[in-house]
Amino acid sequence: MPREINEKILAALRTELNLQTAEYPWAELQRQFAAGGVIAVDPELDLVDVAARIAVDDKQSVERWMETKQLSQVLDEQAQQWLDKNAMLWTVVVKPWILVQERRQPSRH
Repeated sequence: MPREINEKILAALRTELNLQTAEYPWAELQRQFAAGGVIAVDPELDLVDVAARIAVDDKQSVERWMETKQLSQVLDEQAQQWLDKNAMLWTVVVKPWILVQERRQPSRH
């Protein structure tokens, strides 16, 4: 039976984590990437919500995102692409991980 996630705790955590997000150039995250500590979050997901759910150990959500490849360790190919284009990524730390996310491109109407 899945563990009940306390929504009040989750909301407070989202607020706290939102204040800790920052935009960083991928080049400055190379050391953490080399150590295997960088996790890519699909641009379709809310970076802060993902971080909060990891922090409260919401295994069900994390496993679902991993299965659909919306959450995964950064692969060498992706890392090289980000390095080549001097990518700026949104980041938030949920120890021991650094979660990174490319900016969503605004949709054209």
